[in-house]
Amino acid sequence: MPMAPPPDFDTLTMADIARLADEDRLPPVDRWHPAHCGDSDMRIARDGTWFHQGSPIGRAAMVRAFSRILRREPDGGYVLVTPGEKLDIAVEDAPFVAVEMKRAGEGRDATLAFRLNTGDTVTASADHPLRFVETPDGPHPYLLVRGGLEALVTRAIYYDLAEIALSGDDATPGVWSAGTFFPLAA
Repeated sequence: MPMAPPPDFDTLTMADIARLADEDRLPPVDRWHPAHCGDSDMRIARDGTWFHQGSPIGRAAMVRAFSRILRREPDGGYVLVTPGEKLDIAVEDAPFVAVEMKRAGEGRDATLAFRLNTGDTVTASADHPLRFVETPDGPHPYLLVRGGLEALVTRAIYYDLAEIALSGDDATPGVWSAGTFFPLAA
């Protein structure tokens, strides 16, 4: 059964986003432990582009299907896993990219929802925290998606988060979402 394309993020309410997240039934990759079969010859670039044998995967539905069987291993590596096989996949930074953000509410009552490059939606919360890593080329914000898999938040969204943080009255610059405070400093 083919997956339906994700809905237009701009038209979704926060309730719609929460409902979609609740309805999204991912495969139980955490319960699958097949033998390691080798390398998938796949790579996820820092910008979220998926490659197979050096060529970009152009079909969004294919990328979304692969993203649903992606798992982070205890050693920090990434694998594509099914009940019958487990293949390594190279990830340059984070396996997902947060490409859009929607904000509802202000201050402590704010909720921040993100659309990923795979069409998935995630609301920043205690279960899906935002973290900020200082690097030589500036801060890199990440959002926990699931099971140790993170999304790199785009630079444009980071600037939106910084604007929200600097306009707030908290002692430490940061943002609120779903009742949790996320400081901008690492």
